[in-house]
Amino acid sequence: MIPRFGQPPISGQHYRRRPGAYAILVREGRLLLTHQSAPIPEYQLPGGGIDAGESAIAALHREVFEETGWSIGAPRVLCSYRRFCWMPDYNFYAEKLCMVWQARPVLQRGAPTEPGHTAHWVTPQKALDLLGDPGSRFALKTWLGAGGHC
Repeated sequence: MIPRFGQPPISGQHYRRRPGAYAILVREGRLLLTHQSAPIPEYQLPGGGIDAGESAIAALHREVFEETGWSIGAPRVLCSYRRFCWMPDYNFYAEKLCMVWQARPVLQRGAPTEPGHTAHWVTPQKALDLLGDPGSRFALKTWLGAGGHC
């Protein structure tokens, strides 16, 4: 069973399934997070939704680049989790099925292309403090519990 984090589903509410791919990216002892300024300002693991017809790995590469400006290599699945939430950007309730990967940041190709996103290198402890999503904190703790690798 995939662990669930956050609020329980609202009884009677329809939720659209929204698979997503997210990354734990480490370089020189620091993790790369993205900060989105709107609609809800928060720090996140880089990543996002998998578009129709897109593979999880293609979405991972695309989302990391859009939100951080970095290309990545050697992605490996770390864990998965789900959460039920309102997605104001899309105006619907979603059951997010989040797959978290460990990958190596390879090359910074530019600034983030996703509007309102900025990239931040932080220590793992600072990342645990900044991440608002309990599922993302679970993934980071899973990674740390594995000695910082899969």
